[in-house]
Amino acid sequence: MRVAFPAMLFVLIAVTNVLAEDSKDAKQPNIVFFFTDDQTTSTLGCYGNGQIQTPNIDAIAARGTRFENAFVSQSICWVSRTTILTGLTGRSYGTAANPEFARADAVETLYTDVLRDNGYRTGYFGKWHAKMPKEFQREDHFDEVEVIGRNPYYKRQADGTLRHETDVIVDRGIDFVKSQPKDKPFALNMWFNACHAEDSDRRPGIGHFPWPRELDGMYDDITIPSPRLGDPAIFEALPDFLKTTINRERFFWRWNTDAKYQTNMRAYYRMVTGIDRAIGRFMDALDEAGLAENTIVVYTADNGYYMGNRGLAGKWSHYEEALRVPMIIADPRLPASQQGKTTDAMALNLDLPSTFVDWAGGEIPNRYQGRSLRPIVEDAKPTDWRSETFHEHFAVRNRIPAFEGLRNEKYKYVRYFDDGNHEFLHDLVNDPDELVNLAPDPDHAETLTAMRNRTTAVVAELGGPLDPLADPFTDSTVPHPEAAANVGAKVDKDGFVRIFDGKSLRGWTSLSDSPDADYWSVEDGAMTGKTDGSLKMNHFITWEQSTVQNFDLRVKVKVTAGGNSGLQYRGTSRSDMGLDVVTGYQCDVVADNPNYNGMLYEEKGRRILSHTGQKVIVDVDGSPWIVGDFPVKSFEADQWHDYRVLVEGNHHRHWIDGHPTADLIDLDVNGRSLEGVLAVQVHVGPAMKIQYKDFMIKHLPDDLPLMQAADHPISDDAVGVKPQGKLPKNWTPPIYGERLPTAAAN
Repeated sequence: MRVAFPAMLFVLIAVTNVLAEDSKDAKQPNIVFFFTDDQTTSTLGCYGNGQIQTPNIDAIAARGTRFENAFVSQSICWVSRTTILTGLTGRSYGTAANPEFARADAVETLYTDVLRDNGYRTGYFGKWHAKMPKEFQREDHFDEVEVIGRNPYYKRQADGTLRHETDVIVDRGIDFVKSQPKDKPFALNMWFNACHAEDSDRRPGIGHFPWPRELDGMYDDITIPSPRLGDPAIFEALPDFLKTTINRERFFWRWNTDAKYQTNMRAYYRMVTGIDRAIGRFMDALDEAGLAENTIVVYTADNGYYMGNRGLAGKWSHYEEALRVPMIIADPRLPASQQGKTTDAMALNLDLPSTFVDWAGGEIPNRYQGRSLRPIVEDAKPTDWRSETFHEHFAVRNRIPAFEGLRNEKYKYVRYFDDGNHEFLHDLVNDPDELVNLAPDPDHAETLTAMRNRTTAVVAELGGPLDPLADPFTDSTVPHPEAAANVGAKVDKDGFVRIFDGKSLRGWTSLSDSPDADYWSVEDGAMTGKTDGSLKMNHFITWEQSTVQNFDLRVKVKVTAGGNSGLQYRGTSRSDMGLDVVTGYQCDVVADNPNYNGMLYEEKGRRILSHTGQKVIVDVDGSPWIVGDFPVKSFEADQWHDYRVLVEGNHHRHWIDGHPTADLIDLDVNGRSLEGVLAVQVHVGPAMKIQYKDFMIKHLPDDLPLMQAADHPISDDAVGVKPQGKLPKNWTPPIYGERLPTAAAN
């Protein structure tokens, strides 16, 4: 099936191009294509972000052309990538019945094949994620190809060390350049997985947005501005069908609290800076090889990213944050007058294959639906340049609302055709944030009708309407879940989520820096941790599926004599100590000391907050005071016991076999945590075996009230909790009423 080129939308490409003819007589340039994932223009220094450090990308922009109006035709990974490979929009390379998958004839010849026909050596390293026919073979379309994916981002190397996929991709690119034959041009694709979140790992920071480890700690000293369009009223103004999709579901994975937002944004920034540093390393290698002066560099992304704007995550809809991407092109052969410039020309990912072929001096295939950007880079926007672009979304159509429409300098029109043809019309000049929908406004009826009709015509030219939605649409979330951690969870009739299946460690991570740090397995239906007594530090296995706020946790525990473990909750991943290390609250599991078994401890923080058998209030200064007690019981080692942890706001309670072991109110605003990850640990000390089974959690409402100091006074005769560590022989516990005057005044 061949799709007619849309004359209404794109300017026809002449078979004989003067620029292409000229290039055949000149030395063909090398082409390097850096392609990132899930990146907006707002996350690069050269696009105005004053916090992020991207000096190498900024330097490319300073000697190239920066596009201020670059967009994708469809804002999702695989469609955007296949569009670049084929030169066709998603609607044109697929079928009306199955638009997500490319037809065999559409991918028979990729742009790399055209370049090879024109003498180029082609390389591809990185993320693929294109939905191709069964018979399709990537190796047939590149001279060198290696798919390098995420999950995990950290790749185990031959020497046992871990290396981030961004660096591995650039390593392969550098090797490709070093092996490049003389007097032969090359086209090298380095398609990063970054900055895509690790969707299966929702631990904030190093779990969800893993960065190259040399960037540990970077950006910790800054506060990143809240989403510019983060006003809840903006979300509330959306139609219902946009409030309940994956965009909203993933908002609760990564952006829904201030703490989570800051943690994940810093992690995301580190991923971007990691890309920048890798690009700098590649550019140095290119220069060392003597190839830089004849190598064109392209940098762009496969789609935009909401990053909490409009109360959304991901991409997948029609707003600017999803469609707009960075695009930078630097051709070192051009005179200084054509370097370091910006252009307002409307560019599309659809234009890149035409541009690559144009640079190679080849004939741009008639079926390509984009237009070469070369004239803009070499001179200025042509007078006949497009003034309108087509955009659509139909991927994952049963969970993401599908739309189609047009965008020009003045207006954007879209219609969500599976949702009663719900229409939007935005005035991009007077309302650039697209906060007002003018579609119902009779004063704009003429514009609405004209753009609606043009959209219908372009759709017909690109392949026609899609078949009706086959399966019912499935909402991903309610707009305002009572417990954010329950979004996407499978809850039983009693409200519990089973977080260990008894068969595998799926949903848990124990990745560590050490090649021999594999401490966890499944034995007899139980999550099992073992150590041989040689540990130098505690190691954790962490639940990946969500953070925990307020919850009721139940689990059966068995630990060998001499063993020591703990249920870590509302914890913080501490990559500075190790990829698997978690700090935070802990319900201790201690086989041989009943005074510690079931107590409340804070790992790498305030340490012992409550010994077993103590009712404690942590005051506003972070000091724990005993305000009551209950009997201390012993629980036999190497036997199964029922542990329970109930956390409601700042009230923590622990039980073993139904017997209370800790009851604590944490009034310390600065020291406490109200959300974090869930983990268990193997401990330094004697050889041990710890087992957990029947692991389940009930997520309680996020907005439970916090207990206040005025309602829970500490009596003057309350004594302080005995701290951990060796104490002087004459140590006596402090008394609350005898605090220093300055402390009492606080």
